[in-house]
Amino acid sequence: MKQAPILFDNIFLELNSFLTEKNYSKIFIFVDSNTHEHCLPLFLGELEAVAEIEVIEIPPGEENKVIEIVANVWESLTELGASRNSLLINLGGGVITDMGGFIASTFKRGIDFINVPTTLLSQVDASVGGKTGIDFAGLKNQIGTFSQPKMTLVFSEFLLTLPPRELTSGLAEMMKHGLIYQKSHWDSIHQIEGFTGEILHRLTQESVKIKMEIVEKDPFESGLRKILNFGHTIGHAVESYYLETEFPYLHGEAVAIGMLVESILSFENEMISLSELDEIFTNITQLFAKETIKEEIIPDLIDLMKHDKKNQNNQISFSLLNGIGNCKHDILLNENQISEGILLYNKKLASL
Repeated sequence: MKQAPILFDNIFLELNSFLTEKNYSKIFIFVDSNTHEHCLPLFLGELEAVAEIEVIEIPPGEENKVIEIVANVWESLTELGASRNSLLINLGGGVITDMGGFIASTFKRGIDFINVPTTLLSQVDASVGGKTGIDFAGLKNQIGTFSQPKMTLVFSEFLLTLPPRELTSGLAEMMKHGLIYQKSHWDSIHQIEGFTGEILHRLTQESVKIKMEIVEKDPFESGLRKILNFGHTIGHAVESYYLETEFPYLHGEAVAIGMLVESILSFENEMISLSELDEIFTNITQLFAKETIKEEIIPDLIDLMKHDKKNQNNQISFSLLNGIGNCKHDILLNENQISEGILLYNKKLASL
């Protein structure tokens, strides 16, 4: 499965040329209410499509990344006359691009789609790799496909519409790319004092390049690509647990917690040094709040981890750091090791 083109420059020139060449019967733009308000007018102002355009909107938020909403969108596509020669443009964050890719890859056994990620997180993560998916039974991305868009368009100006919390959330995945694969990228991020538009544009391209290199070596996550799950075994459990609460975490916030706990697990397994562990904690907690994990919810988190797709032989599988800039996958840990790691994480936070 070849990675689709990811464009950073002259994106609307490329898009309009592509649409003219393909001559789709209809174009559907999939948005949530936030991107409808803040991003769609700018996007439509640059679009020179010759086909009829319809907009399909859903409410924002991870809680809407479910089969019921997917079915509503399938129904809308049907009622609006979508055919195999239609195009779905997913204009939004990771929820929209994950869902939209899944919707397109399954509707009429597959229609073309384009991703236009509008958050920093989706630009450096969901834009690369061809994974689509929805949440099911309270578990992250349990239903999905591998399916590539025709192209992904990264437009930095969309980041100007984001609140600071959303921008910070995206930095978690960028830091992860440095920690697992390229130390210089990790250094570039945590050494910068202010994130201007120009700096974000450069770091976003670096991060996307790292993920593309990993995915191209292992498109279907049979080996190397599993290192991208660093921080996510714990992070997805935390994100899922708090999703139905009054104060849910953003994906990047949960992954930041996950990276810290899994760095503790890396240290406990003698894979990183104490100085590396301290460096990771110092720099991640400068960007993200110091959120401890309540001891009484640890069993619930472990129950959520048991549903992780990477698990083997009834043991929970992790990707752990093997020094900053390197990572090993398929490391199986038992429940006691995980519980102890979380408690040590809480203890280390308290000492900072």
